[in-house]
Amino acid sequence: MAYDPEVARKDFPILQRTVGDHPLVYLDSANTSQKPQVVIDAIAEHYAEHNANVARAMHMLGAEATEAYEGGRAKVADFVGAARPEELVFTKNASEALNLAAHTLGSRLGPGDEVVVSVMEHHSNIVPWQLMCERTGAKLRWFDITDDGRLDLAAAERDGLINERTKVVSLTWVSNVLGTINPIAEVAEAAHAVGAIMVVDACQGVPQLPTRVAALGADLVAFTGHKMVGPTGIGALWGRYDLLAELPPFLGGGEMIEIVRMTGSTFAPPPARFEAGTPPIAEAAVLGVAADYLTGLGMSAIAEHEREITAYALEGLQTVPGLRILGPTQVVDRGGAISFDVAGVHPHDMAQFLDGRGVAVRGGHHCARPLHERLGVQSSTRASSYLYTTKAEIDALVDAVGHTQRFFNRG
Repeated sequence: MAYDPEVARKDFPILQRTVGDHPLVYLDSANTSQKPQVVIDAIAEHYAEHNANVARAMHMLGAEATEAYEGGRAKVADFVGAARPEELVFTKNASEALNLAAHTLGSRLGPGDEVVVSVMEHHSNIVPWQLMCERTGAKLRWFDITDDGRLDLAAAERDGLINERTKVVSLTWVSNVLGTINPIAEVAEAAHAVGAIMVVDACQGVPQLPTRVAALGADLVAFTGHKMVGPTGIGALWGRYDLLAELPPFLGGGEMIEIVRMTGSTFAPPPARFEAGTPPIAEAAVLGVAADYLTGLGMSAIAEHEREITAYALEGLQTVPGLRILGPTQVVDRGGAISFDVAGVHPHDMAQFLDGRGVAVRGGHHCARPLHERLGVQSSTRASSYLYTTKAEIDALVDAVGHTQRFFNRG
């Protein structure tokens, strides 16, 4: 049976809400996705039936909580194609996962070493590397983009961007602004050829695309739960186990140690080494429920729906006079986030006017200010679809954008 978003959206109670007299049209899923009832129920059930701390509570509830937490790890690890659950480290979000990567890999860096990122990165994949380079004396270098919003691989090769001094390459899989899907495996091959570690920000990729971390070619992959119909407060860093086993701890505290003496401490193997203190227990357990939900719908079906709805939105938005899409205008190697600029309308005004007609989008620089400066715009409006988005909702978006454009440009 063909995938039907109208069936899936019945699982999401919030989509029944209205904004004034308008039905809610939620097109901000790149920011955070909505949650199906099964996820909402699982959170309540965990706290009502199984709440206890993990690993350290020697009673029935403690065993149940530990089983739920580690069960969530196993499900999420399987969802992204990890070789074993121990390759998945739970964090509180993707930013923490990327900070973990930068902090621990930074122990290997010094002056003369280079770290490569791209101008299309989210701030979460820029700032940790900037801090790490300031701390170690390493140099931060940048991939540029082409005029159509693709990674400029030709310029990178011409400039010797990845070379014998490169120790880390960290890229987004799918741009949260441009929607561009980057050729991670190709870049990873170039990184590995010079002995560099490949880190991937997969926050926009894992919710939309079938994910097999080995096929990506990466060494470390960060993603978050709340964009894949899971709870907030939970993220993950997948890593090759042999690499994780070599890296030093990120944070110190309970349960990340083997032995603590006054003279010093030894540390637990991964993933516990990187999970100091009480972890996000219910969130991790329920992220496993979210992964099961997505698997039940079928990630290939979700990806195909995302392609269809994105193509429909790209076509519709380009009928609005004065609208410029930032990034690829064709649905080729492209995710579902569509950012645009409308001549004469500030993105904050656009977002506010659209909200008045029930259409929820995001206006601003979407935590990607260097990219907007590269594109020559202060900010943009972003519409982002997901598995529950319908063509009728895209029609409502295009109609509301056109209405706003006419309002600000009349006279």
